[in-house]
Amino acid sequence: MARHGRMLQSSSDGVIDFTVQGTYDPYIVGLYFTKVQLGSPPREFYVQIDTGSDVLWVSCSGCNGCPETSGLQIQLEFFDPGSSSTASLVSCTDQRCSVGVQSSDATCSSQNNQCAYGFQYGDGSGTSGYYVSDLMHFNAIVGGAVTTNSSAPVVFGCSTSQTGDLTKSDRAVDGIFGFGQQEMSVISQLSSRGVTPKVFSHCLRGDDAGGGLLVFGEIVEPNIVYSPLVPSQPHYNLNLQSISVNGQTLSIDPEVFATSSNRGTIVDSGTTLAYLAEEAYSPFVTAITSVVSQSAQPVLSKGNQCYLITSSVTDVFPQVSLNFAGGAAMILRPQDYLLQQNSVGSSAVWCIGLQKIQGQGITILGDLVLRDKIFVYDLAGQRIGWANYDCSMSVNVSATSAGKSEYVNAGQISGSGSVQNKPYKQIVISVIAFLMHISLLGGFLSL
Repeated sequence: MARHGRMLQSSSDGVIDFTVQGTYDPYIVGLYFTKVQLGSPPREFYVQIDTGSDVLWVSCSGCNGCPETSGLQIQLEFFDPGSSSTASLVSCTDQRCSVGVQSSDATCSSQNNQCAYGFQYGDGSGTSGYYVSDLMHFNAIVGGAVTTNSSAPVVFGCSTSQTGDLTKSDRAVDGIFGFGQQEMSVISQLSSRGVTPKVFSHCLRGDDAGGGLLVFGEIVEPNIVYSPLVPSQPHYNLNLQSISVNGQTLSIDPEVFATSSNRGTIVDSGTTLAYLAEEAYSPFVTAITSVVSQSAQPVLSKGNQCYLITSSVTDVFPQVSLNFAGGAAMILRPQDYLLQQNSVGSSAVWCIGLQKIQGQGITILGDLVLRDKIFVYDLAGQRIGWANYDCSMSVNVSATSAGKSEYVNAGQISGSGSVQNKPYKQIVISVIAFLMHISLLGGFLSL
């Protein structure tokens, strides 16, 4: 086999930095995505950053229903295992496939002995295909300098069929980059072999420019607070204990947020907005409306609670606190739970951006609340940390097992993606229609 670059051996080689593009804004892009390089010779693929699923998959040659163009003004690609000198198919007898079957991330057919997958999402879309093993190519930051041409083998999905919204071109990307905890995720594969630390971080810019930071490593920031992950869950579940509006804790039964087989609070970058369990939604909206009653006019728009205001949104609306186990509070500014709509005369229209999930007992923290914050997913320590932050700024990142830090600018290696000066197609849609990646077949959520 030809030697393709330098194979990473341990996290001491440095911090792995990925370019981030996109925004949370459902009227512009509605997702954050990055680029990965796969195969030999390496080819670039744009994939959505999704902490609510496990598997990296990309569209493959001969795919049925896969979009060929994108309204995001990116060039879509199709992976062809036959054109990569380092690609190999994953068989059902492969240990890596057995691991995937145990976590419902893989299936096997006795007919062709091929390790396959089929994911069905709650919006009716889906993808199916087979697994391949090939090189993923990285750029690393070592000692303040960029080290290129590093690579490591990973197993990822090769999509041969897509249905539903995944077939649409307006927001099309090449696939999804799952960052879940199961063993088929790239972060789990690489950390288990000592290629990267068992921690990753992101900082998603919330302004119109979009972009941000995504790194394999721990962003170090003194204001970060941590809350433990709920153990033995397939997703990033946190123990949300209460919600406070303007310093007052809402009267919500804590059992509403309790984690069970089909309930709980999940951190998911693959969801555009954010969702509250039905029992928490009405008290939340009532509290907001009560606080702003003297300075905002409540109105309903397509069933959503909105407000007409003539002053600054930060002057009118209160601060919200999501209170988690371990004493960690997630502070939400008004723009972290509201969406601005078109103006009516001299009044600005702001609507509650947190949506209601009926009858499922699920709370989902999507990009609306994740943006403008550092998030650290410490898989080794089984905890998640966060802090409000300007994600256009540089950060300190630690490859924790090496005990050292690197200083990383937003997009230091290849430039932080910005949608500000790119001709993105304006997407005029109902805000609620496409915003959740919920529910994989075989599990209660894919998000």
